[in-house]
Amino acid sequence: MSRILIIEDERSIAELERDYLEIEGFEVEMTSDGNTGLEAALNHRHQLILLDLMLPHINGFELCKQIRKKTDIPILIVTAKTEDIDKVRGLGLGADDYIVKPFSPSELVARVKAHLARYERLIGRNASTDDIQVRGLHLTKSSRQVFMNGKEVLLTAREFDLLTFLASHPNQVFSKEHLFERIWGMDSMGDTATVTVHVRKIREKIESNTASPQYIETVWGAGYRFKG
Repeated sequence: MSRILIIEDERSIAELERDYLEIEGFEVEMTSDGNTGLEAALNHRHQLILLDLMLPHINGFELCKQIRKKTDIPILIVTAKTEDIDKVRGLGLGADDYIVKPFSPSELVARVKAHLARYERLIGRNASTDDIQVRGLHLTKSSRQVFMNGKEVLLTAREFDLLTFLASHPNQVFSKEHLFERIWGMDSMGDTATVTVHVRKIREKIESNTASPQYIETVWGAGYRFKG
């Protein structure tokens, strides 16, 4: 049984989310502020987190950042904020998807199921293939670890999946649309700006000079290519 953590300060919304998820057979834990939410998230007993942005004590952006340092399980932002900058910021900090309030409970359940299934498939697929080593970059798929010149680099789940996919197809150009569909899936909310944000974050972590990347190359007007 998958265990879901809800970090939401509006009790009526949290209870609505809980009720629909429990009907579908999920085990649910609820917290109502940033401090208790962070403590619960870091106990590693959950398979997915539903995260509100406007929280007491620690806001959702900072919470997402802190959680991503310790775990790569899916994080779905549930927020009343509709500005694109907030969505891009949340995705850039490691969130996997976002849902805007008010939302359909059935849509929420569908997205939770989709992200859990995708995460489990990615872990299973990556565990059965060879590692990738290109110059100083070493990806260990079985443990979902990345090393640069022998030093471990912490990537989010989506960053790891995107980097692994590109590195598994060296010197091939993929459009942003293709990468979004391949990594996030057609059932995810968002657009190709998500790909741009994640490529930038990956470069910041593995490139010695982001202005002149040695691994993920931008092919203007076409997309991205991993230089093998």
